[in-house]
Amino acid sequence: MKIKTGDKVKIQSGKDKGKVGKVLQIFTKENRIVVEGLNLLLKHQKARKQGETGQRIQFPGPMDISNVELICPKCGEAVRVGFKVEKNEAESGKRTIKNRVCRKCKEII
Repeated sequence: MKIKTGDKVKIQSGKDKGKVGKVLQIFTKENRIVVEGLNLLLKHQKARKQGETGQRIQFPGPMDISNVELICPKCGEAVRVGFKVEKNEAESGKRTIKNRVCRKCKEII
C-alpha cells in the first residue's frame, strides 16, 4: 500500500474535492480508506427507551483509495508515491528495506 494510517492526504474527486485530512483507517481488501472529517455520512438512530429521543450520528465513511493523493511531509504538495529498495547488511544477515519515496522531491517519506 502506498498510503498508510496517519498520513495526510488530499481528496482528488467527490463532494470533498480539494480538502486535506488525516487517514484513520484502511481497508486493504476493499481498496477503501477512511479520512478524518471528510466524506461525512449520517446515520439515524432510533430511541431505545421510552422518553428518549432519536438522534442523527455523523461519521466519516470509507471512500475509494484512488480518490486520494498523499501529501509529502517534506515538500508539502500532493504527490505520487514511488518505492526505493535498499539493501541493509545487518549482523543477522542481508535484508532489503522498501521505502516510500516522493516523486517530486525524491525524499523518503
